[in-house]
Amino acid sequence: MDLVLYNTLSRKKEKFESITKGHVGMYVCGPTVSGESHLGHARPYITFDLLYRLLTHMGNKVRYVRNITDAGHFEEEGREGEDKISSKAILEKLEPMELVTKYTNLFHWAMRQFNNIDPTIEPTATGHIIEQIEMIKKILAEGYAYEINGNVYFDLKKYVAEYKSEVPYGKLSGRVLEDMLETTRELDGQDEKRNKADFALWKKAPAEHIMRWQSPWGEGFPGWHIECSAMSHKYLGDQFDIHGGGMDLQFPHHESEIAQSSVCHSGKVMARYWVHNNMITINGKKMGKSYNNVIKLTELFSGEHTLLEKAYDPMTIRFFVLQSHYRNTLDFSNEGLQAAEKGLERLMRAVNRINNLPESTSSTYEVQKLRDECWEAILDDLNSPILISHLFNAAKAINSIADGTLKITKGDKEILKKTINTFVYDILGLKASDENSNDRERINQLVSMMIQLRSEAKARKDYATSDKIRDQMLNIGITLKDTKDGCEWELS
Repeated sequence: MDLVLYNTLSRKKEKFESITKGHVGMYVCGPTVSGESHLGHARPYITFDLLYRLLTHMGNKVRYVRNITDAGHFEEEGREGEDKISSKAILEKLEPMELVTKYTNLFHWAMRQFNNIDPTIEPTATGHIIEQIEMIKKILAEGYAYEINGNVYFDLKKYVAEYKSEVPYGKLSGRVLEDMLETTRELDGQDEKRNKADFALWKKAPAEHIMRWQSPWGEGFPGWHIECSAMSHKYLGDQFDIHGGGMDLQFPHHESEIAQSSVCHSGKVMARYWVHNNMITINGKKMGKSYNNVIKLTELFSGEHTLLEKAYDPMTIRFFVLQSHYRNTLDFSNEGLQAAEKGLERLMRAVNRINNLPESTSSTYEVQKLRDECWEAILDDLNSPILISHLFNAAKAINSIADGTLKITKGDKEILKKTINTFVYDILGLKASDENSNDRERINQLVSMMIQLRSEAKARKDYATSDKIRDQMLNIGITLKDTKDGCEWELS
């Protein structure tokens, strides 16, 4: 079976074929480390960790590049050229690189809690100023940028009118330049632009600005869009396979990246597949500072936020994210997270019973069907919720085998174990919580043994012993539930 991905550029699912067979180049826009990572950051990096894991498991050598924006990223809509890093450094009374190091370390820590695999390359914007300047010089030489008062702007109107690109500006996001010109806000300093929609490639640093670099146009700092164009080109070339990020980055960031890179690389579209995850809302509202509903990841893990009823384990949050398709809006709620928590516990309890399943001379459970269904789901545009539904069905079957309702041979048991390990651990990236994980494993094994003894007692019609085991388990806080799919348990 082939991997199929929804390509935002074509607005349809496409069979994934890398430029070089067996090798995949993937660039994902990373965080701006001017503050602590929040719930909204969890989704894209879990989503692209899933894709990275899948591509690697399929035998590809993946170069996964995810940048760190540690300079620039000033706002052009709503305020005048504010550099987030410099502004926050002044606010926290830190040197800019102290601030960057602080929040980069916090970001890395949070990604480890989610069991995300590190990217193969993690370039920083400040480490690639030379590459950005060289790219700007080339765009100027091609006639699609202009310099005014130490600022360099991309001439978007000229680019749209004259440049023969594989991808016209606006195709990715579905925007039309005329509409953008009508809706772009009038801001301080905009009057020096030739057109309101022109975006900055380089900004002149005012006297009070901390982060600044020498350039042919004077001291200044790079624009946000040029950073990703320069870094992706350095490590992945003129054209690569996959460019990923949140749906909110389609415009203006990714549209601008495409335009800049096209000018520098003979009209080539920089990436062949554009993959975007949808947003997270909170109780139906967009997450944002104005709504006072931004939840930092440390707050999620500790429960210290007014919107949280309790602390949530990072694996619960990962499972919650994966239960929704990456292109659908995901609404955060305590109810949703607590349902994910219970679901994950139920799944992992079943997984931990596999080794102790009784073996029979014949199978009444179709293990190969499970394997095929799981692959079909994940290869269909990373359909993790359908994959998880198949894994829940497998959990029911595992409980039924343990209870004697279904049978499995030694060979099929090995296939089941390999299938579960592949999808639960290797591809979905789930794991037992680090806290007391050894104790939980021993509890799982002990409960599985007691359920097996109770099942054997029931088979002998020794209901007194069966009830005694159930009642004594309840006395120590473990509830046994007899279902049509076998015996399940939970902590009372």
